[in-house]
Amino acid sequence: MAVTTTTVAESCAAAKRAARALATASTEAKNTALEATARLLEERADAVLEANAGDLADERAAGLTEALRDRLRLTPERVAGMAEGVRVVAALDDPVGEELERKTLANGIDLRKVRVPLGVVAVVYEARPNVTIDCAALTIKSGNAIVLRGSSYAERSNAALAAIVREALAEAGLPEDAVVSVGGGDREELAELATQEGLVDLLIPRGGEGLKAAIKAVATVPVMYAAAGNCHVYVHADADPEMARRIAVNAKTQRPGVCNAAETLLIDAAIAERVAPALLSDLAEAGVELVGDERARAAAGELEIGAATEEDWDSEYLGLKMAVAVVDSVEDAIEHVNRHGTGHSEAIVTSNEEAAEEFTSGVDAAAVYVNASTRFTDGFEYGMGAEIGNSTQKLHARGPIGMRELTTFKYVARGDGQVRE
Repeated sequence: MAVTTTTVAESCAAAKRAARALATASTEAKNTALEATARLLEERADAVLEANAGDLADERAAGLTEALRDRLRLTPERVAGMAEGVRVVAALDDPVGEELERKTLANGIDLRKVRVPLGVVAVVYEARPNVTIDCAALTIKSGNAIVLRGSSYAERSNAALAAIVREALAEAGLPEDAVVSVGGGDREELAELATQEGLVDLLIPRGGEGLKAAIKAVATVPVMYAAAGNCHVYVHADADPEMARRIAVNAKTQRPGVCNAAETLLIDAAIAERVAPALLSDLAEAGVELVGDERARAAAGELEIGAATEEDWDSEYLGLKMAVAVVDSVEDAIEHVNRHGTGHSEAIVTSNEEAAEEFTSGVDAAAVYVNASTRFTDGFEYGMGAEIGNSTQKLHARGPIGMRELTTFKYVARGDGQVRE
């Protein structure tokens, strides 16, 4: 599918019409569309990879960092993973129509609170073509239409993937405009999308602080930010050193260009001299550039690490760089995380249940881990099949944005002639 040449307003209007039909579609029809999507992804993997290779070779991608190029790059394994994720979404319970609450009022009216789709969800995203499939799968199953605006440098990949989903929708007898791509135009086009009141029910931007600021400046539709991730791993005084090494290295290096990768390592002063040399050496050997405060640099032993600046504590590197600090207590670790973190994912490594409880209660974040890597904050890992992003807001959703986060509710009241006196 070539990127649409219709205007943003026309695309949103088409999605709105499709949303009305999808809202009442049967679970069977939606699952048929998802199964067709997974099948077509597998059948046309070579074409998708060819489109992606074109994006990677394009001059628009030439200036991307290696982390962003990794986000842009598709492989046979990643395409297969997309198909698997779509099938997982298909296998999940349909959230539409779920009864959240029911009661009979004093006047005899039967009152039910039921889950319904939001309507039209618009997603603005950078680099990662798999987002096209993840978003489409989640919105289809939750009865929503979606307007996709990906990066210009992923235009070929996104167009190929959106075309697959549109074909699958048509196969299932559902409106193909339930998935619409508006390309990756300029800021004026972004502003137009963010102001489609009456057509767009929710806008979700996935990207850096620049994108977030651009949308905040103009948006008149509801916005849920899939925000940046300045995530921390705190090695408590009662941590198992080997566990701490595994978790810290995994959280930083397993895929450094994503929002749930750890950017800062906090080490308790009581254990710093014992664990810091080996732990920091592991990170350095994995290619991580380390910067630290004065106490972290002293605890590093023979390993030389750079001096951290104030800016480092607030940085989402999205690459192989990590800031290291030594803290005196759980309270100090919590204070550091809440001052510098973005409310995404935080971890403590400890065998002390009291410390774990204090950390999980005190840290203000969408996801908090005890003895596990921050890399698990992900809709697929959480059993949601996929995610549109991770929200660090508190209204209306927090954490991975899956199907239920793409719904609202309505009250359905049934009476037998009651009137209010």
